[in-house]
Amino acid sequence: MISIILPTMIATLVPWFSKPQHLWPTTIPLSALISFFSLFIITPNTYSAWTNLSLLSATDTLSSPLIILSCWLAPISLLASIKSLSIQSHLNQRLFITLIFVILLALLITFSSLELSLFYIAFETTLLPTHTLIARWGAQKERLQASIYFLFYTLAGSLPLLIALTALYSFSFSLAIPSININTELSHLSLPLTTLWWLFCLLAFTVKMPIYGFHLWLPKAHVEAPIAGSMILAAILLKLGGYGLIRTLTIFFLPSANAVSLPLVTICIWGALITSVICLRQTDLKALIAYSSVGHMSIVASGIFSLTTWGISGALILMIAHGLISSAMFCLANLLYERNNTRTLSVTRGFKLVTPLLTLWWTITCVSNLGLPPTPNLLGELLIISSIIDWNTLSFPIITLATVFGAVYSLLILSNTNNSPFPHFISNISPIYSSEHLLLSLHLLPLLLLIFNPNPISL
Repeated sequence: MISIILPTMIATLVPWFSKPQHLWPTTIPLSALISFFSLFIITPNTYSAWTNLSLLSATDTLSSPLIILSCWLAPISLLASIKSLSIQSHLNQRLFITLIFVILLALLITFSSLELSLFYIAFETTLLPTHTLIARWGAQKERLQASIYFLFYTLAGSLPLLIALTALYSFSFSLAIPSININTELSHLSLPLTTLWWLFCLLAFTVKMPIYGFHLWLPKAHVEAPIAGSMILAAILLKLGGYGLIRTLTIFFLPSANAVSLPLVTICIWGALITSVICLRQTDLKALIAYSSVGHMSIVASGIFSLTTWGISGALILMIAHGLISSAMFCLANLLYERNNTRTLSVTRGFKLVTPLLTLWWTITCVSNLGLPPTPNLLGELLIISSIIDWNTLSFPIITLATVFGAVYSLLILSNTNNSPFPHFISNISPIYSSEHLLLSLHLLPLLLLIFNPNPISL
């Protein structure tokens, strides 16, 4: 892990020492080099085996795919931002690139940390750079409100986690993950107290994902964020919650987890269904994609809360697949926004007539989002649905309807943006450039590789 963290630390300083004309040609290859090095941390498929050990960091089959996803999205987000940032001052460009690398560094430390105190610090470090991205480079005047929503929702949700970690340290005098036996440390406490401890841990992660009911900050943040902010937020930052939930369950399993799994799974599958229905009524393309992320994360959380191996494995697979697909969908939405200056679905339509090659990318992305065979989304959803139905047969119609409506709004996006009549009042649409085709292919190439070999993202 040191071979990845150290270059990332150096990369945060590179923009301030690069000449203006060499800024992007230097930072994008550097981030791509970090992505290449990250591929070497793929661990053998041995459950809970720590590898790449150092004093405070290590990787296993849970953290490795998320670290690789974080490193993979960094150069792609920079590539997607060149067009919008090239007209800004060099100071703004340097600050933007530095924030991207700071977020990447915090994510690497979060996913590889062996100390819960370091995990919490890195977990919270992602807030301020993301807040700055939304507030400074957002498209509309509501960006300040969206950034404040994002900051205070996640801060308020993380406070109980800090209390829980402080309580854990007072009992065990250690926050090192391999040395804590939480069942022993909290065995003398009553069931209500251990359940309260458990809920404190879960609150921070469910707000970060977020599941339905804790999601109010997410659509605003997505709609107002710049393209790089939307990509990183959807692809990686939402996965911090899923990672925290899985890590809490697999390493710190409590008997009280069974007591709260019933209401939590019920909330998650109902939230997935309600969010899928909400997506059908959205008029803003980015808001629709943002709400679809809430639905997918609710399904991921239901798989985790089922407390089964299939559910947790399906959650990890769906998190990785959703990270790539949602980022690609935001890129596609941004390409259309750059050409017609609106995200309204009634105007953003009929692009098949003017950008026919873009229709191919929309088709691949939307069918992957709805889980068409043989995409990894299908594998993750099948594992989660199987575990949920095995957990409680009565959940079958709810989870099935959520999946059906998920397919409906994915096809709705595809149909509205491509098949509807093109607006007659829009003219001078620029073609799709090679760099934009490269941007989309870099999102979908890993999906193709995972179709043939899904072992790197399975527990």
